[in-house]
Amino acid sequence: MPASNRDRRAALAVVGISSVLFVCAAPFAKVPLTPVPAFVASYQSVLATNDLITAILLYSQFSLLRSRALLLLASGYLFTAVAAIIHLLTFPGVFAPAGLLGAGPQTTAWLYMVWHGGFPLLVLGYALLKRKDGGPTIRGAVGVAILGSVIAVCVTMSVTAWVTTARNDILPVIVNGGHYNPALVGIESVMGFLVLAVPLIVLWFRRPHSVIDIWLMVVLCAWLFDIALSAILNGGRFDLGFYAGRFYGACAASFVLAVLLINNVALQAQLANLLASLRRRAASERRHYTDRERLFTAVVESSNDAVITQSLYGTITGWNRAAERLFGYASAEAVGRRIDIIVPSNRRAEVDDILDRVTRGEAIEHHDTLLVHKYGRQVHVELSISPIRSLAGEIVGVSKIARDTTETIRTQRALSQEIEERRRVFETSQDLILVTDTKGNFVQVSPSSMTILGYRPEEMIGHSAIEFIHPDDLDSTRAEMRAARRGRQMRNFETRYVSKDGESVTLTWMGTWSEPVRRHFFVGRDLTEKQEAEARLRQVQKMDAVGQLTGGVAHDFNNILTVITGTIGILAEAIADRPELVSIAKLIDDAAERGAQLTRHLLAFARKQPLQPREVDVNLLMVETAKLLHPTLGEQIQISPTLAEDAWTALVDPSQLTTAVLNLALNARDAMPDGGKLVLETRNVYLDDGYASMHSEVAPGNYVMIAVSDTGSGIAAANLERVFDPFFTTKEIGKGTGLGLSMVFGFVKQSGGHIKIYSEEGHGTTVRIYLPRSTGLHLTETEAMATSDIRGGHEVVLIVEDDPMVRQYVITQIRSLGYTTLDAANASEALDIIDNNANIELLFTDVIMPGRMNGRHLVDEALRRRPALKTLFTSGYTENAIVHHGRLDSGVLLLAKPYRKSELARMIRLALGSHGSAN
Repeated sequence: MPASNRDRRAALAVVGISSVLFVCAAPFAKVPLTPVPAFVASYQSVLATNDLITAILLYSQFSLLRSRALLLLASGYLFTAVAAIIHLLTFPGVFAPAGLLGAGPQTTAWLYMVWHGGFPLLVLGYALLKRKDGGPTIRGAVGVAILGSVIAVCVTMSVTAWVTTARNDILPVIVNGGHYNPALVGIESVMGFLVLAVPLIVLWFRRPHSVIDIWLMVVLCAWLFDIALSAILNGGRFDLGFYAGRFYGACAASFVLAVLLINNVALQAQLANLLASLRRRAASERRHYTDRERLFTAVVESSNDAVITQSLYGTITGWNRAAERLFGYASAEAVGRRIDIIVPSNRRAEVDDILDRVTRGEAIEHHDTLLVHKYGRQVHVELSISPIRSLAGEIVGVSKIARDTTETIRTQRALSQEIEERRRVFETSQDLILVTDTKGNFVQVSPSSMTILGYRPEEMIGHSAIEFIHPDDLDSTRAEMRAARRGRQMRNFETRYVSKDGESVTLTWMGTWSEPVRRHFFVGRDLTEKQEAEARLRQVQKMDAVGQLTGGVAHDFNNILTVITGTIGILAEAIADRPELVSIAKLIDDAAERGAQLTRHLLAFARKQPLQPREVDVNLLMVETAKLLHPTLGEQIQISPTLAEDAWTALVDPSQLTTAVLNLALNARDAMPDGGKLVLETRNVYLDDGYASMHSEVAPGNYVMIAVSDTGSGIAAANLERVFDPFFTTKEIGKGTGLGLSMVFGFVKQSGGHIKIYSEEGHGTTVRIYLPRSTGLHLTETEAMATSDIRGGHEVVLIVEDDPMVRQYVITQIRSLGYTTLDAANASEALDIIDNNANIELLFTDVIMPGRMNGRHLVDEALRRRPALKTLFTSGYTENAIVHHGRLDSGVLLLAKPYRKSELARMIRLALGSHGSAN
């Protein structure tokens, strides 16, 4: 241990006190005292015992540190212990008058000289060998070194004892008659001083000092005082110097022993503290490792991945909750069984190969394989497999982390399918699909570029779009792209591209910007066919304008025929009792009819061209027309086809029908400048005698109904009767010819069909075209209902209808069914009647009516006043159009106009038989 200042101060104090005592005792060193041989025995025994214990302690330190210096120092103390024992045995008067072992008169004196000269020499060797790092060490066995040291000391002292006893006569005389020889004492003084002073000086300069070094210097000082008093300054045995020197010798033997014992006690205390600290640390580490084990266990148990451990022989040793969920086995079921319980039989060789690789220390990551659930279903997993090592580094097991990839694989397959589908769409699209980067360079081009522009995709990829866009359209295209980059929804816009042969190709584009991939995506549709269709439409309109002259003549001629026909009717009533004049009136009436027929032929000729009717699938034609309408109407208008799956075929000219639907759709677009909804509907209908009686041009029978409905501004009631007139229009000058609806009207009439328009301002318009069924060979369900017995009743029905003609028709039909009728032209009149007549059982009302309250508001108020009242709605709109417009709730009872008597009778009975109101 390194010496502290406290150790130095203590050693200095001992040396100082010893020096003072030495100075005090030195003048009286030759004073004779009473001989006490027992003193010598006691002193020598204590001295030998202390030195022997000190040697043993030093040998024990040497066994730990293996220092040669400590071995020399331990040998020195063993040397003094043996020398003290031999000196005691040979001292005269202690055990024998002349001493034991054949001692002579000079034996003890020379033993004393050898003893006190040999120890300082060994201390000098210790001082020369000691270093800060401990100095040279013994490489061999420690026990052998200690044994060699003991043998060397014993041999040395044996030889010394033999020389000083058996051969003492050859030694110079030191003691004569109990007194020392002055000459030899002088020589001894010089030699003793040198022998003690040299190791003391060497120790002083061999720093740093340990505790033993400090107290060895104290020992050397004490030995110096011992020799001076007992061998130099005294006169002989048993004088004051003799006893005082022995006192210093005893103290010298005790200093290092005390230090070693104190150090051992301190070391034991430190060791005890260290052991306590180690125990506390071990307990803390045990708690730490226990906490870590709990944490790792919690992590493993809470992991979403299955964690499985197994021995090198394939026996499962660990199985977390995720493994229970993934494979269906509880931990108690799985642990202790072989891993084969989750391995398909055809993959066990693969598992054995993996186990061999892991046993060699290899870790396997991301291994995709197929395992088996408890109930037999396959489980796709991704395995990470690692060896488990003991603290010694030996591989003792295998750890597997299994992640369920079943859903991932399913998702990947779905994604691959979606990618393949999109690739097919991309490759087979008739529209031009382009993808550009942030600089406008083409990244992807669909194969349709060959058809539309004449360029192969590889001829465009990598080139800038500027090379292909018409120069006059560059600025507008850049503006649209910048708008998309700023997050605005890109509108439908048109841009002209230059084809490979130099021709301009007009394309209507829809585009968007994707920030994640930083790409522009464009879909362009070639407008060549659309522009050709519009050209044909303009030609039709032009030809119809040319035929306006014929129409005007036919109009005037019809006026004349109207007078003739009307007059003949009056005349026929007046002469009904004169048969000879009735035949003449009949001839005139037939001639008028022939004139009307001629007028119809002239008007048919004036429409455009002779019709070429054939059997047409109206559903297919409507689908194709809808495709044409999408780019024409723009994205702000939603097109919603509602087509009957069992729609009949119609005998009609397909090109003319397409033109008619286009005309109606364009009118709907103009009525919805801010966007809206366009409904295209087909349905099989049967127009009965009741409906035909109200429309003289309609023949009862099967018809295919085509309805075009919009959510636009509607048509004023004052203009409804004129919408089919040639050149009539409510649009601004230059925005319409007024021929569109008249052409539709003429075409429908020429095709043997019927057209009806329903409109309310602020709500929208529905135009219905009825085209004759192409065959009419089989009765439909509605025809069967029309020909079946019609059941009426005797209840009181309130009819609310703003159109007088329709209201009168409904009153007539309902009365013919046996019901009692009350009627009102608007909602306020209807409410007054309800308040004043408690017998009303059914409210039959139109949906759209003028005034503050429409039909829905009327029903709500009527039910508030009469909760038990039954209600039935009717409307000129198609049911789908009204429901989608949001003016009627789903599930209400609605009778769509026009309707036949059988439908009216059935719906009235259905409404009256309901448990609650139709609301």
